[in-house]
Amino acid sequence: MNVKHEFDARYEAPFRSIQALRPPRLTRAIGALILAMLGLLALMLTLTPWIQTAPGSGQLIALNPVDRVQSVTALTGGRIKAWHVRDGSIVRQGDPLVEIADNDPQYIQRLQAELDAVRSRVDASRIATETALIDVERKERLFKKGLAARRDVEAARIKYKELRGYQASAAADLAKAETAVSRQATQLITAPRDGMILRTANADTSTYIKEGDVLVTFAPQSVSRAVEIYVSGLDAVLVRPGRQVRLMFEGWPAVQFSGWPSVAVGTFAGVVQYVDPAVSINGRYRIVVVEPPGEPWPGDHYLRLGGKVRGWVLLNEVRLGYEIWRQLNYFPPEPTVAADPRGGSGEASSK
Repeated sequence: MNVKHEFDARYEAPFRSIQALRPPRLTRAIGALILAMLGLLALMLTLTPWIQTAPGSGQLIALNPVDRVQSVTALTGGRIKAWHVRDGSIVRQGDPLVEIADNDPQYIQRLQAELDAVRSRVDASRIATETALIDVERKERLFKKGLAARRDVEAARIKYKELRGYQASAAADLAKAETAVSRQATQLITAPRDGMILRTANADTSTYIKEGDVLVTFAPQSVSRAVEIYVSGLDAVLVRPGRQVRLMFEGWPAVQFSGWPSVAVGTFAGVVQYVDPAVSINGRYRIVVVEPPGEPWPGDHYLRLGGKVRGWVLLNEVRLGYEIWRQLNYFPPEPTVAADPRGGSGEASSK
């Protein structure tokens, strides 16, 4: 027995150092936990759904051009006679804004006298033209009877054409005179529609203004609102009218989850109305988003024109692992597969 024990101890002695290198039990447990977490992560990346989005930023705009901020200009030159509004004034359509007076009080009377003179000249040229036409017809009848020379007929026709030219010139002068009188008479500038005065010109009653000078900056009320956001060209190729959009308005508390829009808080729905076919000056593509029916945006008191907006255009549903791989490789989003009317699977709508 003693010999056998000594024999085993002699051969086991060299392997005790290898047994000492065996990892501790805690280390083995941590390694197993890491492997389990990696497996769980791989499973999550494979099975978790993710909504692809095309992010962008922009501002709130008025969809109709007549609803946008506009400048009211002077239709004629003159001196500011009286202001009827100031910054922040609420006006109705037709309310007086500013009154202009001409430096020469007799100028409008002289324009009216000139207009009367031009009208008289038009009447005289009309009568002369009618008389010349009668003379042409009379000489043509005499020429057919042999009582007038051809030369007389041609002279009458030439005179008639000259008088018609004078009549046309007088009519043009009459139009110019009427326009001048009409512009000069428009010295009371009124509000084009209901709205608010944003800014007035820095002019008092002693300031001379020229035709076309901006007098008032005016913002209409009851505008049709829309949102313009700019997205990168990588995502713009897959954005088309009718796509759903989630919007975050400036000053409105919100939390947006890009991949899961259903759990977002404080965002509002929108619908893509159209996408600009050409790139903007900032190198991105403009998308116009409108308010969907049944899902109203906050009122005008909260949302003002020009307010900043962030948006996420909702694209297709993919797996989370694919989306991470796409973002790392900077590939375009997953294209929508169009149905083939002949029964096939169709082709992808992206390049």
